Amino acid sequence: MPAYIIARIDVTDPDEYVAYASQTVALAERFGGRFLVKGGEQTALEGNCPDRHVVIEFPDRQTALDWYNSDEYRRILPIALSSSERDIVVVDGI
Repeated sequence: MPAYIIARIDVTDPDEYVAYASQTVALAERFGGRFLVKGGEQTALEGNCPDRHVVIEFPDRQTALDWYNSDEYRRILPIALSSSERDIVVVDGI
């Protein structure tokens, strides 16, 4: 069953954040991940809306967690944490 990493992101330092975001696609692909949403134009229909949304599809929950906990991702994570405020979840697909 596919699993999705879903991120709601407010970027606080765009210049620094690009160093993180520019590395995520290739890294996710090495784990079988596929970006379905990465930023993009958005229209808020209800509630508070962060600057950016990201949705990454992985083959299953364990692979999504392996990607997030990988040494490669952990090396770039500090860039994201210092240049954005984020809520990130893993959600099982149907």
